[in-house]
Amino acid sequence: MRPALPLAVVLLTVAACQSAPAARTAADGSGVVTWAASADRMGDGVAGRGYRLVVHTSAAGTDLRIRLSNAFGDRPLTIDSVYAGIQKQGAELRPGSNRRLSFGGARTVTVPAGATVWSDPLPGRLPAATNLVVSLHSPDAGGPASGHWMAMQTSYATQGDHTAEESGAAWTIPTGSWFYLDAVSVHASQGTGAVVALGDSITDGWQSTSDLNRRWPDYLARRLQRADTAVKGVANEGMSGNKVLADGPGQSALNRLERDVLSQPGVRTVFLFQGVNDIKAHTGVTADDLIEGYREIVDRAHAAGKCVVGATIGPFKGWHEWDPAAEAVRQEVNDFIRGSGEFDAVTDFDRILRSPYDRARMLPALDGGDRIHPNDKGMQAMADAVDLNALDCDVTG
Repeated sequence: MRPALPLAVVLLTVAACQSAPAARTAADGSGVVTWAASADRMGDGVAGRGYRLVVHTSAAGTDLRIRLSNAFGDRPLTIDSVYAGIQKQGAELRPGSNRRLSFGGARTVTVPAGATVWSDPLPGRLPAATNLVVSLHSPDAGGPASGHWMAMQTSYATQGDHTAEESGAAWTIPTGSWFYLDAVSVHASQGTGAVVALGDSITDGWQSTSDLNRRWPDYLARRLQRADTAVKGVANEGMSGNKVLADGPGQSALNRLERDVLSQPGVRTVFLFQGVNDIKAHTGVTADDLIEGYREIVDRAHAAGKCVVGATIGPFKGWHEWDPAAEAVRQEVNDFIRGSGEFDAVTDFDRILRSPYDRARMLPALDGGDRIHPNDKGMQAMADAVDLNALDCDVTG
Protein backbone atom coordinates (compact mmCIF):
# COMPACT_ATOMS: atom_id res chain seq x y z
CA MET A 1 0.00 0.00 0.00
CA ARG A 2 1.37 3.43 -0.91
CA PRO A 3 2.15 5.80 1.99
CA ALA A 4 -0.35 8.58 2.55
CA LEU A 5 1.99 11.48 1.88
CA PRO A 6 2.84 10.79 -1.79
CA LEU A 7 -0.82 10.21 -2.58
CA ALA A 8 -1.86 13.31 -0.73
CA VAL A 9 0.58 15.51 -2.59
CA VAL A 10 -0.18 14.01 -5.99
CA LEU A 11 -2.34 16.97 -6.96
CA LEU A 12 -0.88 19.50 -4.54
CA THR A 13 1.81 21.14 -6.63
CA VAL A 14 0.52 24.61 -7.40
CA ALA A 15 2.43 26.23 -10.23
CA ALA A 16 2.70 29.97 -10.57
CA CYS A 17 1.39 29.73 -14.11
CA GLN A 18 -0.75 26.95 -15.57
CA SER A 19 -0.46 28.07 -19.17
CA ALA A 20 2.99 26.52 -19.66
CA PRO A 21 1.88 22.91 -19.04
CA ALA A 22 -1.06 23.43 -21.39
CA ALA A 23 1.22 24.66 -24.16
CA ARG A 24 3.69 21.81 -23.58
CA THR A 25 1.00 19.14 -23.86
CA ALA A 26 -0.39 20.63 -27.04
CA ALA A 27 3.05 21.05 -28.61
CA ASP A 28 4.62 17.65 -28.06
CA GLY A 29 1.50 15.50 -28.24
CA SER A 30 2.33 13.61 -25.04
CA GLY A 31 -1.13 13.77 -23.51
CA VAL A 32 -2.31 10.20 -22.86
CA VAL A 33 -5.75 9.00 -21.82
CA THR A 34 -5.53 7.28 -18.42
CA TRP A 35 -9.25 6.60 -17.90
CA ALA A 36 -12.38 6.85 -20.03
CA ALA A 37 -15.99 5.66 -20.16
CA SER A 38 -18.38 5.94 -23.09
CA ALA A 39 -21.16 8.47 -22.63
CA ASP A 40 -24.81 7.74 -23.34
CA ARG A 41 -28.12 9.48 -22.77
CA MET A 42 -29.11 9.24 -19.13
CA GLY A 43 -32.21 10.48 -17.33
CA ASP A 44 -32.86 14.18 -16.91
CA GLY A 45 -30.22 16.22 -15.14
CA VAL A 46 -31.04 17.78 -11.76
CA ALA A 47 -30.35 21.46 -11.14
CA GLY A 48 -28.11 22.04 -8.11
CA ARG A 49 -26.92 18.43 -8.04
CA GLY A 50 -23.33 17.58 -7.25
CA TYR A 51 -21.51 14.37 -8.18
CA ARG A 52 -18.41 12.86 -6.60
CA LEU A 53 -17.17 10.42 -9.23
CA VAL A 54 -14.64 7.70 -8.43
CA VAL A 55 -12.51 6.49 -11.35
CA HIS A 56 -9.44 4.22 -11.48
CA THR A 57 -6.55 5.47 -13.59
CA SER A 58 -4.06 3.48 -15.67
CA ALA A 59 -1.08 5.48 -16.99
CA ALA A 60 0.90 7.69 -14.61
CA GLY A 61 1.77 11.26 -15.48
CA THR A 62 1.52 14.93 -14.65
CA ASP A 63 -0.83 17.77 -15.55
CA LEU A 64 -4.11 15.93 -15.12
CA ARG A 65 -6.96 16.99 -17.41
CA ILE A 66 -10.57 15.84 -17.48
CA ARG A 67 -13.15 15.85 -20.26
CA LEU A 68 -16.73 16.82 -19.52
CA SER A 69 -19.46 15.56 -21.83
CA ASN A 70 -22.78 17.06 -22.84
CA ALA A 71 -22.85 14.83 -25.93
CA PHE A 72 -26.50 13.84 -25.43
CA GLY A 73 -27.78 17.07 -23.91
CA ASP A 74 -30.44 19.15 -25.60
CA ARG A 75 -29.32 22.45 -24.02
CA PRO A 76 -26.09 24.03 -22.76
CA LEU A 77 -24.77 22.60 -19.48
CA THR A 78 -23.09 24.86 -16.93
CA ILE A 79 -20.63 23.31 -14.50
CA ASP A 80 -19.65 25.94 -11.95
CA SER A 81 -17.24 24.00 -9.76
CA VAL A 82 -14.96 21.03 -10.44
CA TYR A 83 -12.35 19.51 -8.11
CA ALA A 84 -10.04 16.52 -8.40
CA GLY A 85 -8.72 14.59 -5.41
CA ILE A 86 -7.69 11.15 -4.21
CA GLN A 87 -10.08 8.71 -2.56
CA LYS A 88 -9.46 7.78 1.07
CA GLN A 89 -12.58 5.68 1.55
CA GLY A 90 -16.10 6.01 0.23
CA ALA A 91 -16.79 9.67 -0.55
CA GLU A 92 -14.01 10.86 1.76
CA LEU A 93 -10.82 12.23 0.19
CA ARG A 94 -7.23 12.08 1.36
CA PRO A 95 -6.43 15.28 3.27
CA GLY A 96 -4.83 17.92 1.12
CA SER A 97 -5.47 16.16 -2.18
CA ASN A 98 -8.56 18.04 -3.41
CA ARG A 99 -7.74 20.76 -5.97
CA ARG A 100 -9.91 22.96 -8.15
CA LEU A 101 -9.86 22.49 -11.92
CA SER A 102 -10.26 25.37 -14.35
CA PHE A 103 -11.43 25.71 -17.95
CA GLY A 104 -9.70 28.34 -20.03
CA GLY A 105 -8.60 29.89 -16.77
CA ALA A 106 -12.16 30.14 -15.44
CA ARG A 107 -13.82 28.18 -12.63
CA THR A 108 -17.09 27.88 -14.56
CA VAL A 109 -17.58 26.27 -17.94
CA THR A 110 -20.64 25.97 -20.17
CA VAL A 111 -20.62 22.91 -22.41
CA PRO A 112 -22.77 23.33 -25.53
CA ALA A 113 -25.37 20.70 -26.35
CA GLY A 114 -23.72 17.81 -28.18
CA ALA A 115 -20.20 18.86 -27.19
CA THR A 116 -17.34 17.89 -24.89
CA VAL A 117 -14.74 20.13 -23.27
CA TRP A 118 -11.31 19.54 -21.71
CA SER A 119 -10.15 21.21 -18.53
CA ASP A 120 -6.87 23.06 -18.12
CA PRO A 121 -3.97 20.92 -16.83
CA LEU A 122 -3.75 20.55 -13.05
CA PRO A 123 -0.07 20.71 -12.00
CA GLY A 124 1.26 17.78 -9.99
CA ARG A 125 1.90 14.08 -10.53
CA LEU A 126 -0.75 11.38 -10.65
CA PRO A 127 0.53 7.82 -10.04
CA ALA A 128 -0.71 4.84 -12.00
CA ALA A 129 -3.64 2.83 -10.61
CA THR A 130 -5.02 5.69 -8.51
CA ASN A 131 -8.61 6.04 -7.35
CA LEU A 132 -9.11 9.56 -8.63
CA VAL A 133 -12.19 11.44 -7.43
CA VAL A 134 -13.70 14.17 -9.60
CA SER A 135 -16.32 16.29 -7.85
CA LEU A 136 -18.52 18.54 -9.97
CA HIS A 137 -21.62 20.69 -9.53
CA SER A 138 -24.13 22.10 -12.00
CA PRO A 139 -26.51 24.91 -11.00
CA ASP A 140 -28.77 24.48 -14.03
CA ALA A 141 -28.67 20.88 -15.26
CA GLY A 142 -31.84 19.85 -17.04
CA GLY A 143 -32.92 17.75 -19.98
CA PRO A 144 -31.01 14.58 -20.87
CA ALA A 145 -27.82 14.10 -18.88
CA SER A 146 -24.77 12.52 -20.51
CA GLY A 147 -23.00 9.79 -18.60
CA HIS A 148 -22.14 6.14 -18.25
CA TRP A 149 -24.88 4.04 -16.69
CA MET A 150 -23.10 0.83 -15.66
CA ALA A 151 -19.94 1.98 -13.90
CA MET A 152 -19.37 -1.11 -11.69
CA GLN A 153 -18.06 1.50 -9.25
CA THR A 154 -19.77 3.34 -6.42
CA SER A 155 -19.77 7.11 -6.76
CA TYR A 156 -21.77 9.67 -4.78
CA ALA A 157 -24.23 12.53 -5.24
CA THR A 158 -25.50 15.39 -3.13
CA GLN A 159 -27.63 18.49 -3.45
CA GLY A 160 -25.73 21.75 -3.36
CA ASP A 161 -22.10 22.57 -4.01
CA HIS A 162 -19.85 20.50 -1.74
CA THR A 163 -17.13 19.96 -4.32
CA ALA A 164 -14.39 21.65 -2.28
CA GLU A 165 -15.02 19.52 0.81
CA GLU A 166 -12.72 16.59 1.48
CA SER A 167 -15.15 15.12 3.96
CA GLY A 168 -17.68 12.67 2.60
CA ALA A 169 -20.37 13.75 5.06
CA ALA A 170 -22.51 15.64 2.52
CA TRP A 171 -22.23 12.97 -0.17
CA THR A 172 -24.98 10.71 1.07
CA ILE A 173 -26.50 9.44 -2.19
CA PRO A 174 -24.64 6.46 -3.68
CA THR A 175 -24.81 5.98 -7.43
CA GLY A 176 -23.54 3.25 -9.74
CA SER A 177 -23.19 5.63 -12.69
CA TRP A 178 -20.76 8.31 -13.84
CA PHE A 179 -22.31 11.65 -14.83
CA TYR A 180 -20.85 14.20 -17.28
CA LEU A 181 -17.27 12.90 -16.98
CA ASP A 182 -16.05 10.75 -19.89
CA ALA A 183 -12.24 10.93 -19.95
CA VAL A 184 -9.12 11.76 -17.95
CA SER A 185 -5.68 12.34 -19.44
CA VAL A 186 -2.17 12.98 -18.14
CA HIS A 187 1.06 14.33 -19.58
CA ALA A 188 3.15 11.15 -19.78
CA SER A 189 6.78 10.52 -20.61
CA GLN A 190 7.75 10.85 -24.25
CA GLY A 191 6.62 7.87 -26.32
CA THR A 192 3.94 6.66 -23.92
CA GLY A 193 0.74 5.51 -25.62
CA ALA A 194 -2.67 4.05 -24.83
CA VAL A 195 -5.00 1.31 -25.98
CA VAL A 196 -8.77 1.77 -26.19
CA ALA A 197 -11.01 -1.26 -25.59
CA LEU A 198 -14.10 -0.84 -27.76
CA GLY A 199 -16.78 -3.26 -26.66
CA ASP A 200 -20.05 -4.12 -24.96
CA SER A 201 -21.08 -5.26 -21.47
CA ILE A 202 -18.28 -7.82 -21.23
CA THR A 203 -15.73 -5.05 -21.65
CA ASP A 204 -17.84 -2.80 -19.41
CA GLY A 205 -17.32 -5.40 -16.69
CA TRP A 206 -20.74 -6.87 -16.01
CA GLN A 207 -20.45 -9.88 -13.65
CA SER A 208 -17.06 -8.71 -12.38
CA THR A 209 -16.90 -7.60 -8.74
CA SER A 210 -17.98 -3.98 -8.29
CA ASP A 211 -15.57 -1.47 -6.75
CA LEU A 212 -12.54 -3.75 -7.18
CA ASN A 213 -11.60 -2.91 -10.79
CA ARG A 214 -11.76 -6.44 -12.10
CA ARG A 215 -12.98 -5.76 -15.62
CA TRP A 216 -10.68 -7.34 -18.21
CA PRO A 217 -9.29 -3.92 -19.27
CA ASP A 218 -8.37 -3.32 -15.59
CA TYR A 219 -6.40 -6.56 -15.48
CA LEU A 220 -4.79 -5.56 -18.78
CA ALA A 221 -3.80 -2.18 -17.31
CA ARG A 222 -2.11 -3.92 -14.39
CA ARG A 223 -0.15 -6.14 -16.79
CA LEU A 224 0.94 -3.11 -18.81
CA GLN A 225 2.18 -1.28 -15.70
CA ARG A 226 4.48 -4.20 -14.90
CA ALA A 227 5.67 -4.74 -18.47
CA ASP A 228 8.48 -3.16 -20.43
CA THR A 229 6.20 -1.50 -22.96
CA ALA A 230 5.44 2.04 -24.06
CA VAL A 231 1.68 1.42 -23.92
CA LYS A 232 0.53 2.29 -20.39
CA GLY A 233 -2.87 3.95 -20.81
CA VAL A 234 -6.05 1.87 -21.01
CA ALA A 235 -9.40 3.43 -21.88
CA ASN A 236 -12.45 1.24 -21.33
CA GLU A 237 -15.05 2.18 -23.94
CA GLY A 238 -17.33 -0.77 -23.27
CA MET A 239 -21.07 -0.16 -23.13
CA SER A 240 -23.70 -2.62 -21.97
CA GLY A 241 -25.94 -3.83 -24.80
CA ASN A 242 -23.94 -1.98 -27.43
CA LYS A 243 -23.81 -3.17 -31.04
CA VAL A 244 -21.38 -2.65 -33.89
CA LEU A 245 -23.99 -1.79 -36.51
CA ALA A 246 -27.14 -0.42 -34.89
CA ASP A 247 -27.87 2.20 -32.26
CA GLY A 248 -29.64 0.94 -29.17
CA PRO A 249 -28.07 1.14 -25.75
CA GLY A 250 -25.77 3.96 -26.79
CA GLN A 251 -24.76 4.83 -30.30
CA SER A 252 -23.35 1.94 -32.32
CA ALA A 253 -19.61 1.32 -32.32
CA LEU A 254 -19.51 2.83 -35.81
CA ASN A 255 -21.29 5.98 -34.68
CA ARG A 256 -19.32 6.52 -31.46
CA LEU A 257 -15.90 5.58 -32.82
CA GLU A 258 -14.70 9.14 -33.30
CA ARG A 259 -15.83 10.56 -29.95
CA ASP A 260 -15.12 7.57 -27.73
CA VAL A 261 -11.97 6.24 -29.38
CA LEU A 262 -10.18 8.24 -32.04
CA SER A 263 -10.48 11.58 -30.23
CA GLN A 264 -8.76 10.31 -27.08
CA PRO A 265 -5.21 11.60 -26.61
CA GLY A 266 -2.25 9.29 -27.05
CA VAL A 267 -4.20 6.35 -28.47
CA ARG A 268 -1.93 3.95 -30.31
CA THR A 269 -4.19 0.90 -30.66
CA VAL A 270 -7.90 0.12 -30.87
CA PHE A 271 -8.85 -3.22 -29.32
CA LEU A 272 -12.11 -4.28 -30.99
CA PHE A 273 -14.12 -6.86 -29.07
CA GLN A 274 -17.73 -6.50 -30.07
CA GLY A 275 -20.45 -8.23 -32.07
CA VAL A 276 -22.28 -10.67 -29.81
CA ASN A 277 -25.19 -8.23 -29.34
CA ASP A 278 -25.57 -7.83 -33.12
CA ILE A 279 -25.73 -11.63 -33.47
CA LYS A 280 -27.94 -12.65 -30.57
CA ALA A 281 -30.56 -9.97 -31.16
CA HIS A 282 -31.88 -11.91 -34.18
CA THR A 283 -32.35 -8.75 -36.23
CA GLY A 284 -31.22 -10.43 -39.42
CA VAL A 285 -27.58 -9.34 -39.13
CA THR A 286 -25.43 -11.71 -41.16
CA ALA A 287 -21.75 -12.53 -40.84
CA ASP A 288 -21.12 -10.44 -43.96
CA ASP A 289 -22.90 -7.46 -42.36
CA LEU A 290 -20.80 -7.67 -39.22
CA ILE A 291 -17.58 -8.19 -41.17
CA GLU A 292 -18.33 -5.08 -43.20
CA GLY A 293 -18.75 -3.13 -39.96
CA TYR A 294 -15.40 -4.40 -38.72
CA ARG A 295 -13.75 -3.39 -41.97
CA GLU A 296 -15.09 0.15 -41.65
CA ILE A 297 -13.74 0.44 -38.09
CA VAL A 298 -10.35 -0.87 -39.21
CA ASP A 299 -10.24 1.51 -42.18
CA ARG A 300 -11.16 4.55 -40.09
CA ALA A 301 -8.72 3.64 -37.34
CA HIS A 302 -5.91 3.08 -39.84
CA ALA A 303 -6.70 6.41 -41.51
CA ALA A 304 -6.24 8.02 -38.08
CA GLY A 305 -2.89 6.25 -37.65
CA LYS A 306 -4.11 3.67 -35.12
CA CYS A 307 -3.52 -0.07 -35.06
CA VAL A 308 -6.47 -2.42 -34.58
CA VAL A 309 -6.43 -5.66 -32.62
CA GLY A 310 -9.46 -7.85 -33.34
CA ALA A 311 -10.81 -10.22 -30.69
CA THR A 312 -12.97 -13.23 -31.44
CA ILE A 313 -16.53 -13.32 -30.06
CA GLY A 314 -16.87 -15.54 -27.00
CA PRO A 315 -19.27 -18.47 -26.56
CA PHE A 316 -22.77 -17.87 -25.21
CA LYS A 317 -24.71 -21.13 -25.46
CA GLY A 318 -27.11 -21.25 -22.51
CA TRP A 319 -27.93 -17.54 -22.80
CA HIS A 320 -31.64 -17.24 -23.62
CA GLU A 321 -31.06 -15.73 -27.08
CA TRP A 322 -28.64 -18.43 -28.28
CA ASP A 323 -29.66 -20.74 -31.09
CA PRO A 324 -27.79 -22.73 -33.77
CA ALA A 325 -28.29 -19.98 -36.37
CA ALA A 326 -26.66 -17.38 -34.14
CA GLU A 327 -23.85 -19.80 -33.37
CA ALA A 328 -23.23 -20.32 -37.09
CA VAL A 329 -22.86 -16.55 -37.57
CA ARG A 330 -20.48 -16.34 -34.59
CA GLN A 331 -18.30 -19.10 -35.99
CA GLU A 332 -18.17 -17.50 -39.44
CA VAL A 333 -17.28 -14.11 -37.97
CA ASN A 334 -14.59 -15.64 -35.77
CA ASP A 335 -13.09 -17.42 -38.76
CA PHE A 336 -12.82 -14.03 -40.47
CA ILE A 337 -11.20 -12.40 -37.44
CA ARG A 338 -8.65 -15.19 -37.12
CA GLY A 339 -7.81 -15.70 -40.77
CA SER A 340 -8.53 -12.58 -42.84
CA GLY A 341 -5.31 -10.74 -42.07
CA GLU A 342 -7.24 -7.47 -41.98
CA PHE A 343 -6.45 -6.80 -38.32
CA ASP A 344 -2.98 -5.83 -37.18
CA ALA A 345 -3.20 -8.57 -34.55
CA VAL A 346 -5.77 -11.00 -33.16
CA THR A 347 -6.62 -12.08 -29.62
CA ASP A 348 -8.63 -15.31 -29.51
CA PHE A 349 -11.00 -14.74 -26.58
CA ASP A 350 -13.24 -17.53 -27.90
CA ARG A 351 -10.44 -20.05 -27.45
CA ILE A 352 -9.69 -18.78 -23.93
CA LEU A 353 -13.30 -18.81 -22.72
CA ARG A 354 -14.87 -21.86 -24.37
CA SER A 355 -15.37 -25.28 -22.82
CA PRO A 356 -13.33 -28.12 -24.34
CA TYR A 357 -16.46 -30.31 -24.09
CA ASP A 358 -18.84 -27.95 -25.88
CA ARG A 359 -17.17 -25.22 -27.93
CA ALA A 360 -20.36 -23.17 -28.01
CA ARG A 361 -20.41 -22.88 -24.19
CA MET A 362 -18.26 -20.94 -21.79
CA LEU A 363 -16.00 -22.88 -19.47
CA PRO A 364 -17.99 -23.08 -16.20
CA ALA A 365 -15.02 -21.96 -14.08
CA LEU A 366 -14.90 -18.69 -16.04
CA ASP A 367 -18.66 -18.11 -16.24
CA GLY A 368 -20.20 -15.26 -14.24
CA GLY A 369 -23.43 -17.28 -14.05
CA ASP A 370 -25.44 -16.15 -17.07
CA ARG A 371 -23.51 -18.08 -19.76
CA ILE A 372 -22.30 -14.97 -21.59
CA HIS A 373 -20.42 -12.73 -19.14
CA PRO A 374 -17.17 -13.98 -17.57
CA ASN A 375 -16.55 -13.76 -13.84
CA ASP A 376 -13.44 -12.20 -12.28
CA LYS A 377 -11.37 -15.26 -13.13
CA GLY A 378 -12.60 -15.15 -16.72
CA MET A 379 -11.86 -11.43 -16.97
CA GLN A 380 -8.29 -12.06 -15.83
CA ALA A 381 -7.90 -14.96 -18.27
CA MET A 382 -8.96 -12.66 -21.10
CA ALA A 383 -6.45 -9.97 -20.13
CA ASP A 384 -3.71 -12.56 -19.77
CA ALA A 385 -4.37 -13.74 -23.34
CA VAL A 386 -3.54 -10.34 -24.86
CA ASP A 387 -0.14 -10.13 -26.53
CA LEU A 388 1.23 -6.90 -25.05
CA ASN A 389 3.64 -6.44 -27.97
CA ALA A 390 0.67 -6.36 -30.34
CA LEU A 391 -0.61 -3.21 -28.59
CA ASP A 392 2.49 -1.27 -29.61
CA CYS A 393 2.38 -1.74 -33.37
CA ASP A 394 2.95 0.82 -36.10
CA VAL A 395 0.58 1.79 -38.91
CA THR A 396 2.32 3.01 -42.05
CA GLY A 397 1.13 3.90 -45.47
